[in-house]
Amino acid sequence: MTFSHTLETNVPEEVWRRWAEVETWHEWDTEVKEASLKGNFELSAKGTLTLKTGPETSFTITEFIPEQSYTFTTDLPLAKLHVKRYFSKNRTAFTHEVGFTGTLAPLFGFLLGRRFEEVLPEVDDEFV
Repeated sequence: MTFSHTLETNVPEEVWRRWAEVETWHEWDTEVKEASLKGNFELSAKGTLTLKTGPETSFTITEFIPEQSYTFTTDLPLAKLHVKRYFSKNRTAFTHEVGFTGTLAPLFGFLLGRRFEEVLPEVDDEFV
């Protein structure tokens, strides 16, 4: 189960810079209270994330193509939450995608999906 939102951009370098500054995610992601990364913004890096409505959780960058895309993954009970952000091939648009995998993915999608559908446009609009 996946939820996504896409916007056009004429400043992909700025979008990437803001994505890579994990400690500032709370400035543009309306759901993030605090985030930090141990080490560099790269594949397998680990960090912590606290949402405004939840406890602190750990995440790992599980996919990474410099200046193009990344995915971070968080463990949930019998499921995983994947947040993927990526540019179109010509870098004129970017997509923010949230998805669930695992045994309880349908349940988490049902419980949290509507909220993601509501907030993804708000989060992405911070880049326009």
